Amino acid sequence: MWLKNITLLNFKNYPDAAVSFSKTVNAFVGNNGAGKTNLLDAIHYLCLCKSYFNPIDTQQIKTGQDLFMIQGDFDLKENNEKISCGVKRNQKKQFKRNKKEYDKLADHIGLFPLVMISPYDSSIIMEGSEERRRFMDNVISQTNAQYLDELISYNKQLQSRNAFLKQVASTRRFDPSLLEIYDEQLAFTGKKIFEKRKEFMLDFIPLFNQHYHYLTDDKEQVRLEYASQLNETPFEELLIQSLEKDKVLERTTTGIHKDDLLFTISDMPLKKFGSQGQQKSFLIALKLAQYSYLQKYKGFKPLLLLDDIFDKLDDSRMQKLMEMVSHHDFGQIFITDTGKERVTNIFNKINVPVTLFDVDNGQINHA
Repeated sequence: MWLKNITLLNFKNYPDAAVSFSKTVNAFVGNNGAGKTNLLDAIHYLCLCKSYFNPIDTQQIKTGQDLFMIQGDFDLKENNEKISCGVKRNQKKQFKRNKKEYDKLADHIGLFPLVMISPYDSSIIMEGSEERRRFMDNVISQTNAQYLDELISYNKQLQSRNAFLKQVASTRRFDPSLLEIYDEQLAFTGKKIFEKRKEFMLDFIPLFNQHYHYLTDDKEQVRLEYASQLNETPFEELLIQSLEKDKVLERTTTGIHKDDLLFTISDMPLKKFGSQGQQKSFLIALKLAQYSYLQKYKGFKPLLLLDDIFDKLDDSRMQKLMEMVSHHDFGQIFITDTGKERVTNIFNKINVPVTLFDVDNGQINHA
């Protein structure tokens, strides 16, 4: 699979742009703020129906305009696939494959798998458990069509149970039979998600270990674990045990919405005890494991987007990453960087051709 071209209209800082790509490495070079990352985000939209950086679609519309459009042609198993996305203020997002609109966006997820590595990813380590669940859910939903539906159902059921708990607190009336229905629904959907996450981690952890050891030459002992309350206690029991606490706090305090991924180095939390270099290696290994996992389950190579990472990597890690590129472990790659010479030198060294694009204030030209 590869992306042949993309056309933008009023997307972020692009009034109007069209560009064709090579099958291998494509590099967008230019000053900070020129719009390089916005191009990667447009590619992310075409593959995953949303921005990588900002969940609010209308905020991607160019200032002073009413809508944005992104369109691209993919080569998927030697068939041309035309994908288009349109967002107009106060209207539903439109997403089409070969001019046919999707009934639900979830049907598109996973058809054009993609992995993005960005400085923004540090939130996976530094922020709360929600970021790590989002990472896990993003990978699973690109390989399992039902998973996204189950997540949506679970979140609706969770909202219903929480609304019930709030009502109990305000009216002082408690209906145990109604709670039983909410608990049954939540536990039924939650257990399915838990099993899928557990199964995913069994596959994913060895891939992560392999990439981390390769990047760091086996210098450090790190561990990635899936933490869930359901590992110890059935969901139904958790809900019964936490009921009094839930009533006081007016929300559901146990369940798979509390799941987390634990990152440790030498048995200590990576967030507190890992150096910046160790944290970067951990993040890159996570993303490369995501790539390997998607490739394994999709049967072809996803797109790889590398946003401004040469600035953030030391020489040894960059060398390792480039070695992997030169061994053709990856398919089509998109890179952003401020230095044209640096990109040219890196790819000359490993003897991999790169197509360069100059990006300047919403203009894209072949370099």
